[in-house]
Amino acid sequence: MLVITNARPSVLAGIDRILVENGLTHTRHPGPDRCVIAVDGHAGAATITRLAATPGVIDVLTAPGDQWLSARRVRPSTTRVDVGFGVEVGGDAFVVAAGPCAVESQAVLNDITSVVALGGASILRGGAFKPRSHPASFQGLGAEGLALLARQREVTAIPVVTEVLDPRHVAAVAESADILQIGARNMHNFELLKEAGRSGRPVLLKRGLAATVDEWFGAAEYVLRTGNPHVILCERGVRTFEPATRFTLDLGAVAVAKRRGHLPVLVDPSHATGRRELVRPLALAAAAAGADGLLLDVHTAPETARCDGAQALTAADFDRLMADLRPVLRALGRPLVSDTRVLAEGNPS
Repeated sequence: MLVITNARPSVLAGIDRILVENGLTHTRHPGPDRCVIAVDGHAGAATITRLAATPGVIDVLTAPGDQWLSARRVRPSTTRVDVGFGVEVGGDAFVVAAGPCAVESQAVLNDITSVVALGGASILRGGAFKPRSHPASFQGLGAEGLALLARQREVTAIPVVTEVLDPRHVAAVAESADILQIGARNMHNFELLKEAGRSGRPVLLKRGLAATVDEWFGAAEYVLRTGNPHVILCERGVRTFEPATRFTLDLGAVAVAKRRGHLPVLVDPSHATGRRELVRPLALAAAAAGADGLLLDVHTAPETARCDGAQALTAADFDRLMADLRPVLRALGRPLVSDTRVLAEGNPS
């Protein structure tokens, strides 16, 4: 059961008393204009009626399909996630996160960071730990990769998103990155979801390889129920019968997620297609479909990349995509986050 209230202390205290009297445990999830109370256990009809009649209670949701902290019915406005360094995901502006699929060295990371930052990305993405289909494949630099990302973050003042694979690594990754990415293969790793939520860091949750939208939202619920409201969804394609692309990018799911939920949604066309020549058209389509941003693979020498070079945009590809993206966003009335930051600093050039 979810109890939606106006967040006044006197109202919350009264609800606490009713729930305690009936032996029901609960957690509070405050927002900008309301507080949602998630109640565990079975509440009888009399208790539900009493709660619904309490002054300051906006709604009491008891149907199984309604009890989602991520539902737009619970919070009508899109959640804005502050990821640090003045960058917000889910606001009026469109965000681009870009960088190498895997961190390889300081020199390569320096070059790629310069390309994406100057090109208009406002978040640096890069993998330190890489889940690979074959154990002999490059698994990432691990702790060394985290240190390289942390150095870029310190020097460039750009927030970093990187993947965490193991609950035991959450604290270390949270120390080096601003956003913890849960990859598609770990969407159902519930202990990892809970530990990532407890870190307090924003969590970027990729949709599983064959997950339904409901399962995707259910995974987000594990993070939200820890008390961490900073969840960003990411559509990265699902596995279908079609071999023309690596996965099938489901832009319909983006529209559904935006309509049903209040969490911001990014799209990763790089991992969806597996082919750099397809990234640009699908990135533009994602923006038109209502996504809040993009997650892109970029590499200055993709032919030598140690991971997923075939899908990585070159510097020229990235610049072209960003140039083509701006008029699409203008038509939608959405600026790029990086452009709003430049204007805020008083340098419109």
